[in-house]
Amino acid sequence: MFRIGHGYDVHKFSAHPKPLIVAGLEVDPEMGVLAHSDGDVVLHALCDAILGSVCMRDIGFHFPDSDVKFKGKNSDFFVVSAQEMAAKKGYVIGNIDITIVAQVPKFLNYIEAMKVSIQNILSLGDDKVNIKATTTEKLGFVGRKEGIAAHAIVLMNKT
Repeated sequence: MFRIGHGYDVHKFSAHPKPLIVAGLEVDPEMGVLAHSDGDVVLHALCDAILGSVCMRDIGFHFPDSDVKFKGKNSDFFVVSAQEMAAKKGYVIGNIDITIVAQVPKFLNYIEAMKVSIQNILSLGDDKVNIKATTTEKLGFVGRKEGIAAHAIVLMNKT
């Protein structure tokens, strides 16, 4: 038996410089986002995909931004917690497919490192994670360089 989950996250770029964290890596030291936690759109989308696959709502339900204990939290915590919740229901990650949607910065030189980062965070093999990036051809908030988004799809297998 298997289950599929989809997650989506978006964050607005911040006028206050701080590091941009994507897939657990700092990809730009001065292009941060507005967020309660570290604002990692990839890990937030992945967390929602994992939780959704096992019908456990979403990241905001389990880790609300109204709770000060999650302020500035590293997003590794959220995605590992989601993985643990799914495991308690008898599911393990089969594979992950992620799409980063951003006009800036360019992610070509970070894709492999981001893949390894997620593999390490979730203790997965190298054939379980795929990451790609695209632009919106200068359309919408992403095209205007106002923010960044990510989609994640996860296949969960029954243990």
